[in-house]
Amino acid sequence: MKKLIAEVVGTFALVFFGCGAAVLAGAGTVGLSPVGQLGVSLAFGLAIVAMAYGIGPVSGCHVNPAVSFGAFVAGRMTPAEMVRYWVAQIIGALAGAGVLYLIATGRAEYSIEANGLGANGWGPGYLGEYALGAAFLFEVVATFLFLVVILGATQKSAPGTMAGLAIGLTLAVIHIVGIQITGVSVNPARSLGPAVFVGSAALQQLWLFIVAPLIGAALAGVLFRSKLLEADDA
Repeated sequence: MKKLIAEVVGTFALVFFGCGAAVLAGAGTVGLSPVGQLGVSLAFGLAIVAMAYGIGPVSGCHVNPAVSFGAFVAGRMTPAEMVRYWVAQIIGALAGAGVLYLIATGRAEYSIEANGLGANGWGPGYLGEYALGAAFLFEVVATFLFLVVILGATQKSAPGTMAGLAIGLTLAVIHIVGIQITGVSVNPARSLGPAVFVGSAALQQLWLFIVAPLIGAALAGVLFRSKLLEADDA
């Protein structure tokens, strides 16, 4: 139960801080200087750093169904544990998006149709207007690299005290590169939370942000399960 509560809190924080930076402190926010793409990227990355040290000792700070799936494929998690983590992560993401929505609607100028809720997407009208193929490829590759860092930084021979920083900085870099492509998911729960409230195209396109991250995570998991990226003494 401790692990599941930690995953709920951690995923809540990731969605609230990361998507909150885009919605509450992004370009055009009344009374605040726009934080821009770099600011949103750092918000996601620093949220992971904070949660890694806050809840990492309890649950490992997966806060991402793709991370749990990668750990399962790598042989570090049972199917039952993975499913329980998924449920906790989805609850945390929905709660984070819900609280963010309640706060955002406290500003008269806010409209979920115009300002969104940090939902992911692609195609005409969405940020850089990248095509489906580009969006899918980015999410697979970005999640694969993200999981390589996570699984590598948390293997037995790695310096555990640095794992949270390495993982958080990696997520920040992924956002710097990919925000214009998909808004960056690499995390099905992070995509589900805002999409439920935004509805419409966000829900229609949600499948990509479930399938692509799981593929990327599986590829990384296979490399670690086969010991191709495991240290010799791990």
